[in-house]
Amino acid sequence: MQVTLPARLYGCPDAWIRERSAVFGQAWLFLGHEAEAPAPGDWIATDIAGHRLLVVRGKDGNLRAFHNVCRHRAGPLVAGARGHCAGELVCAYHGWRYALDGRLRAATGFGATGDFDPREFGLLALRLETWRGLVFATMDVAAAPLADHVAPLEAVLAERGLAIAAPALHRSHDLACDWKTYAENYLEGYHIGAVHPVLADELGTAEYRVRIEGDLVLQEAVGINDGPQAGVWGWLWPNLGINVYRDGAMIERITPVGPGRTRLDYLFLNDGGEGALGETLAASDRLTAEDAAICEAVQANLSAGSYDRGVLSPNHEVAVAWFQARIAKVHP
Repeated sequence: MQVTLPARLYGCPDAWIRERSAVFGQAWLFLGHEAEAPAPGDWIATDIAGHRLLVVRGKDGNLRAFHNVCRHRAGPLVAGARGHCAGELVCAYHGWRYALDGRLRAATGFGATGDFDPREFGLLALRLETWRGLVFATMDVAAAPLADHVAPLEAVLAERGLAIAAPALHRSHDLACDWKTYAENYLEGYHIGAVHPVLADELGTAEYRVRIEGDLVLQEAVGINDGPQAGVWGWLWPNLGINVYRDGAMIERITPVGPGRTRLDYLFLNDGGEGALGETLAASDRLTAEDAAICEAVQANLSAGSYDRGVLSPNHEVAVAWFQARIAKVHP
């Protein structure tokens, strides 16, 4: 019998600090789609577990990732989720200017200072790699290549001839629950009958299978050949759902924003644009509302003090057990 993680790890400031470093500081993190920054000077920015990150396309056409932090006194270089800069990144605090490749171009107001070498104050860079148009970065210089990370999902998509289309729509939802609470909900179909009645009807008597391979959890309802839920539900460690359907895809990033607080960042992809999302968008809105309600209720009970540990079903919660085992290594 496998017991759950202790309730104190859900929403605990100490757990948050440790996971920022030991989970998100060492993982490949999804930042956006390369088509969202098509021209030199175009940028994408986000925050994940308190790490403020940006991607910018250089004059050479290459994408590069940096911390969204000026090397002077930590001012922000860009604000918002997407935008364009005219040939350089400029700190909003004191106006330091950086080339699009991260080199410090001008330390405004410093003048001639003998012991100041601008070559030592370029932007803090991250490793960046792309897969099927999706842009990932990592702070871990020793991380295995992104191709290794996504290999099991790539094999499934290639086998079934499924593509990841162009970006069509962004949506975000703020939740009053720990990121782990929501991730564990994503990793099992055990709750579908009680929480998602419409989805349960769509799945009918289909066999719900969960397979774990490397950093991937693959969930499938075997026997569903049509309807908005037909396709592949893949989840990549530590916080990314990649749901690929017949008529498009949806990237679901479970974004920790603080102890006990989560933001769901959705990127819908469809070659026909937002208007072609149809059933996929309607199903997503319904499922998100249902999942948010139950996860916030679970979080309230985890925080109430009466519950400490539970048990996991060997039939239905194999992926939750796998996830919790990895999290437990961060909290010895």
